[in-house]
Amino acid sequence: MFMTRLELDRSRRETQMALASPNRLHGAIESGFPGERQRRLWRLDELQGRLFLLLVSDEAPDLSAVRAQFSPPGATWETRDYGAFLERIGNGSKWRFRLGANPTISAPRAEAQRGKILAHVTAAQQKQWLLDRAEKHGFRLTEESFEVVKRGFLSFAKGKERRKVTLGICTFEGSLEVTDADRFREALTRGVGRGKAYGLGLMTVAGASVTKGEHAHE
Repeated sequence: MFMTRLELDRSRRETQMALASPNRLHGAIESGFPGERQRRLWRLDELQGRLFLLLVSDEAPDLSAVRAQFSPPGATWETRDYGAFLERIGNGSKWRFRLGANPTISAPRAEAQRGKILAHVTAAQQKQWLLDRAEKHGFRLTEESFEVVKRGFLSFAKGKERRKVTLGICTFEGSLEVTDADRFREALTRGVGRGKAYGLGLMTVAGASVTKGEHAHE
């Protein structure tokens, strides 16, 4: 596994368009890998006023197309061995985390029909969504150990039909304890929740000593 980071230039028109319509950025990211297009985990992060793309993938990427369209002059991407870090995660270990997510609920419909997917919109609903999924993904949270630091909606047109897509999104930050290292590693590499093609679902962790606002990507 690999983790890659590349700075983006928010002053560029192409970047502004990608921020409003993340499927543009997803397409550029996927062009950096051979074979069929997949849903690799990625996220946009702001650190000290700068905008970065963070990407987790099975293969080391070639982000030339992303850099050409969205990065400042002279930017280069940095790729690290993520697998070595993942192996350090054990049961009972404690970490600070950040997660960009699309908290949803499946509303009941008539029998034999799939439920309608609705967004959680309040901070309380969004926090409960993550609390309900913690055990499944191998970690433990308390209501006091994390918070919603950003929330809103992302709307864009998708496909040739220009179908409107609206996602309720939020960013969680806080502290957690690992209860099942295997499940937790899967959550870090395969994502949490829906919207992975649009930069959602990627959780990153850092040493418990890292403070809010200084979240480091190992």
